[in-house]
Order: sequence, then structure tokens, then C-alpha cells
Amino acid sequence: MLIASRNRLARLRYGPNGFRVVSPGDHVLCAVTGVAIGLDELRYWSVARQEAYASAALSVQAELDPARTA
Repeated sequence: MLIASRNRLARLRYGPNGFRVVSPGDHVLCAVTGVAIGLDELRYWSVARQEAYASAALSVQAELDPARTA
């Protein structure tokens, strides 16, 4: 029997060329805004911080924020 992963937060391991699903789910949360990002829409993340971002602009914002350290 398959376990439904709809409306469930996934846990991912982010790499330089992609990500690996650690715990199944259908979305992750943006580290800056907290908005849900569908795995099929996920394009931006930090390998060093292991965080996902909803957009390129939010990724840059997180990178430039001195309060956020790797």
C-alpha cells in the first residue's frame, strides 16, 4: 500500500545539482517567507544552509542577510 504524500511537508537533502527526498511529501517551506513550495516548482535552494526559497530574489535576499550564516 502506498502512503499518500499530499498536503504533507517533505524533508529534502539539497545538493549542488538537485535534491534528494529524505521524507516523502509534496512540498517544502520557503526559508524566508514560510510559503509552501511544491516539489515540482522548487528551483532555488542553498546547499550550505539546506534551505529552500520560493524565488531567485528571496534566495539572494537570504544570501545577503548578515543575520543568516551558513
